[in-house]
Amino acid sequence: MVPEIDDATRMELEAAAFRRLVAHLRERTDVQNIDLMNLAGFCRNCLSKWYRAAAEEKGVPLDYEAAREIVYGMPYEDFKRLHQREATAEQKAAFEQSKPKD
Repeated sequence: MVPEIDDATRMELEAAAFRRLVAHLRERTDVQNIDLMNLAGFCRNCLSKWYRAAAEEKGVPLDYEAAREIVYGMPYEDFKRLHQREATAEQKAAFEQSKPKD
């Protein structure tokens, strides 16, 4: 049974969980975005887009690159250079299979 949680506490818990997720993804640079997309249907870039959209809803000016830097912990180009590998044929095939069908 889910306990009664007031809105302020719920938002604090959600924010803490988000911070923990972002910290975990920053530590696990070995996990590629395509792997996240194939397994979970979202990646670091998705989180960045969601973060930017949330900022926009609150009237906070935040562009996509700044949101990505918040999620990645560094400029995206630096992350790519340091950690991103070319997707394998298997990863690309799995990605194509995981896309929603129109």
